[in-house]
Amino acid sequence: MPSVKEVFQMIDQQLKEDVSRAEGIVAVYQFNLSGDEAGVYQVVLRPDAGFVVEGEQEPSDCTLSMDSEDFKKMAEGELNGTEAFMSGRLRIDGDMGLALRLQEVLAAYNSAKQA
Repeated sequence: MPSVKEVFQMIDQQLKEDVSRAEGIVAVYQFNLSGDEAGVYQVVLRPDAGFVVEGEQEPSDCTLSMDSEDFKKMAEGELNGTEAFMSGRLRIDGDMGLALRLQEVLAAYNSAKQA
């Protein structure tokens, strides 16, 4: 399984190659990760650009807090985001509607992984 940093690098690459992968989403997602690969990452989506930054650089619209291992499982499709939320493994602050659209953002990672 790739590291957290590698997952975010692949998401960044896919969004830069084709921002339409997150079409219709204009937001800043912030991931506050704990555990072995703790860190803060932001996925920034604009109408004409999408990219990932490490650290808290912009105000977030939707903040997701979880263990780094659970994040990797969610990115790999091994952990359902709704189940993670319902079981307390994922905490969401901010726009819940954006949280529900997170799967579209993670699809950018999955398409890179399969290429």
